Amino acid sequence: MYKADMEFDIKVMAERLKELRLEKGIGQNKLSADLDLSNASISYWENGKQEPTASALFKLAGYFNVSVDYILGRTNN
Repeated sequence: MYKADMEFDIKVMAERLKELRLEKGIGQNKLSADLDLSNASISYWENGKQEPTASALFKLAGYFNVSVDYILGRTNN
C-alpha cells in the first residue's frame, strides 16, 4: 500500500548510510573501494548533497545486508 503523504527525506538516507558505514567500522575510502564507487560520491550522499543512483543503492543494500527501503527511510528494518 502506498502512502501518499510519504516523501523522500535525503537527511534520513544520509544518516542511515553513515550509520551503516560506522557500524561496520569502515571509512569512506574503504566503502568506495569495495563497491567501486568514488569517494566523493560517498561523501556527497552522507552529507545529503546528492542522491545515489538506483545501481549504487543496490550495491549499498547488498554490502550492508539491508533493504534499499531501509536506506531510503521507507522502513525501519
